[in-house]
Amino acid sequence: ILLLALLFYTYLGYGLVMYIIDKLTPKRKASAELPNTLFEKLTLVIAVYNEEEIIETKIKNCLELRYPEGRMDILFVTDGSTDKTNEIIARYPQVSYSFQPQRNGKIHAINRVMKTIKTPFVVFSDANVMLNKDAIIQLVKHFKEPQVAVVSGEKVVWSANRDKASASGEGIYWKYESALKQLDARVNTLVGSAGELFAMRTALYEAVPEDIVIEDFYLTLKLAMQGYKVAYEPKAVAMETASASIREEEKRKVRISAGGIQAIFKLAALFNIFKYGLLSFQFISHRVLRWTLAPAALPLVFILNLFLVGSSPVWKIILFAQILCYALAFVGYWLRESPTRIKLIYVPYYFVFMNLSVYKGWFRFIRKTQTVRWEKSARLQLDHLEIQRGLKSSTLK
Repeated sequence: ILLLALLFYTYLGYGLVMYIIDKLTPKRKASAELPNTLFEKLTLVIAVYNEEEIIETKIKNCLELRYPEGRMDILFVTDGSTDKTNEIIARYPQVSYSFQPQRNGKIHAINRVMKTIKTPFVVFSDANVMLNKDAIIQLVKHFKEPQVAVVSGEKVVWSANRDKASASGEGIYWKYESALKQLDARVNTLVGSAGELFAMRTALYEAVPEDIVIEDFYLTLKLAMQGYKVAYEPKAVAMETASASIREEEKRKVRISAGGIQAIFKLAALFNIFKYGLLSFQFISHRVLRWTLAPAALPLVFILNLFLVGSSPVWKIILFAQILCYALAFVGYWLRESPTRIKLIYVPYYFVFMNLSVYKGWFRFIRKTQTVRWEKSARLQLDHLEIQRGLKSSTLK
């Protein structure tokens, strides 16, 4: 019963608890929009590595962003790139790039260029995500509140009418995760930030240890531990396409799991709920359980259920539900490369797939084989029209 309660709480119950807390918490009146005259200078930083296929689309997307003229610098960090990335960037005098031939990982590159940035704010984005035109304006408006150190945007996974398992599962997962983020931010603060799009006060940046795998998560949680707020802005959209296949998606999930497990140990002070209060509760509930106890509980629940099935009709129902879930997961696995309009068919499969990725992440963490150098996953390709349509539909929701 305790194991079942743990699983329910990890994947559904925490969201219900935060929803209740949110409803019982008095809401602050939304402040007015900032006039253009109050927008301070900022630097948009995009770390890239061998992105010749997408870099021109990304540059054009950056140049379309709305922000008062002359107040946004655009800087690409291209360390280690050996393709035509630098050559393509050099064609656009409106942007700049910083390059060194050694490839030491994204966080090394970011630490290096952050020493040179003088603007009050910095916005980080990835090369493979496209931003809606008002994304930057929507992010920086939160800095009117002095306790806000970081503002995270909304990650959206572009989804076609007919998708494979990787796209359908990832898209559904991020919709649920976005709902949880909104609750986290309204009740207290985000528990980490997605690196696809977030802004921060430049003065608060501290060099991240260069062995950290998911640096955005670590950086923003460290600031939350200092009492700052990590805000969330769903109108600042970072849209990316899904992984081209479930094998490519596995690269991401295993790496994120290994990095998340590493972060749990690096941020172990957050287990002190007497010091960090609600932040500790969020960290343990939203992050720690997903990367530790919950995946371990899944096979134990099934095995123990087999022994208990004869003792009560309730256990028979629970066992049947588990068998049905895993049977649907097998169907999803069998159809994983087949596009379908019935996207819910992939939910059980993606759920099992994510938890298997956590097991693999633990193996990488224990064996210390996860490098900070990211082996990028192949993603579905979109033309410019599809990108604009996807961004428009995301901002209308």
